[in-house]
Amino acid sequence: MSNFEPGDLTLIGSNIPHLYRNSEVYYKNRGKLKATSIFAHFTNDFLGVPFAEIPEMELVGKLLKKSSLAIEIQGKTKLFVTGKLFEMQKSKPPQRLICLLEILIYLSQSPDLKTLLPIGFTPTLGGDTERINIVFEFIMKNYTKDIYIREIASKLNMSVPSFSRYFKYYSRKTFTDYVTEIRIGHACRLLMENNHTISEISFQSGFENLSNFYRHFKKIWAISPKEYRRRFLTIPT
Repeated sequence: MSNFEPGDLTLIGSNIPHLYRNSEVYYKNRGKLKATSIFAHFTNDFLGVPFAEIPEMELVGKLLKKSSLAIEIQGKTKLFVTGKLFEMQKSKPPQRLICLLEILIYLSQSPDLKTLLPIGFTPTLGGDTERINIVFEFIMKNYTKDIYIREIASKLNMSVPSFSRYFKYYSRKTFTDYVTEIRIGHACRLLMENNHTISEISFQSGFENLSNFYRHFKKIWAISPKEYRRRFLTIPT
């Protein structure tokens, strides 16, 4: 969980839940702020299984397996792939396929890749996306306020223990830990903007007191909010 910026680029494997959400200003008063993305969606066997197994495609096969951990694309590789994605938008279908192959081959040989998920992660497969999306939407709308697990459990007609097990199965986190991480992510964005005091940010992010905010922030980032802001604001541009 982190902030995203213009130009960020990722390769996300199959069945990995993910969400890119804009800051709150994008959703207020029917504003004109918009965010757009370019993506290429394909299956692992889009070239056919035998083709993917030929020696010349061995590195691409390893890349696709690695994408099960979600890959952030950085450096010169990001510039190359971004250029190819724009090129694909203007190309006819056969040329798009060639561009995609060029992207995969380039990525398979690139040192500018960073996995975002821990080794050993396996996606949770299930068909209950509509119900879990109700939960995630509820959290995103209410994380700056007090959230009670019994309230969201009742929306799904579940007992609190049943909901807790259900939520952890889908998110691999407890409900409390998930909400806390959402709040800390929001706090990080406010710290980087440098328009509010740390005390104000604490309450705007849904924490009931400053000491609780500091405790959770240090648990996740291993530094204080003040140090986080200092490090960000002193990064060379």
